[in-house]
Amino acid sequence: MNPYDESVAGIVLRVIAYVVLAPLAGGLLAGLDRKVSAWMQGRVGPPVVQPFYDVAKLLSKEKIAVNRYQNFFVFLFLLYMIFTGSLFFAGASILIVVFVLVLASLFFVLAGFSVNSPYSHLGAERELIQVLAYDPVIIILAIGFYVVTGTFNVGSIYQASREGFLVLHLPGIFAAYLYVLTIKFRKSPFDLSMSHHAHQEIVRGLTTEFSGPHLALIEIAHWYENILLLALIYLFFAFSPVIGVAVALIAYFAEVFVDNAFARVKWQVMLASTWVFTITAGVSNLIILHYLLRR
Repeated sequence: MNPYDESVAGIVLRVIAYVVLAPLAGGLLAGLDRKVSAWMQGRVGPPVVQPFYDVAKLLSKEKIAVNRYQNFFVFLFLLYMIFTGSLFFAGASILIVVFVLVLASLFFVLAGFSVNSPYSHLGAERELIQVLAYDPVIIILAIGFYVVTGTFNVGSIYQASREGFLVLHLPGIFAAYLYVLTIKFRKSPFDLSMSHHAHQEIVRGLTTEFSGPHLALIEIAHWYENILLLALIYLFFAFSPVIGVAVALIAYFAEVFVDNAFARVKWQVMLASTWVFTITAGVSNLIILHYLLRR
């Protein structure tokens, strides 16, 4: 059976599966994240399904907004995040997936800038810096897939990965992608724009002025995003579904370990280290590929 069946029915089924199952899987991962973090800190921790309880409670609260634009941008953030994953699982061009993913992040930034809170503005500025840090890596990832497979189409890249060890051609790019996942998963030491941990700051940066249902929508959007990011890891190891899923989960919980082992750094360190590692690992991988393929 081909998971990337190009028929209309196959595309529709994959998109529906992503829209319905991604928040469930993302919420369970968030619950396991809390449980593992608690274990590392010598605590019992909440139940694995606690993120679902939290979101349900937020959805039941009164809708309070500073202005009408705030909620509009949050809705667009969630909508475009769902759209990004739908494009990916529909087998569209990975370049379009990358561009829509960045657009979704920019709507999140605009939501932070739409209020007058200095904490929210500071968080939005840091979010923009994080986009500058990880976006080049995501673009290099798409270019690397094209250089090896000759296509930007996600379905074709998947087929090429099933037939060969794609990760062996792109080890540097894969390493660079894992590096920026710390930013995308919002883990220490790079969780600069907003923190999931109460001990790190009094206010929550970009989401300071969000509450109730709209804060729940932000959380759900992150669940969708996390599943998409893990699916990109799977694309490197599609030659074996078991190995692909295992590596994706190992990568996620490795980020949980990093989150608990390192303190937050300044944005200058994050930006400089990301760009240096990207150039060293990602760009050098592309250069080596260029000369190998010429031969």
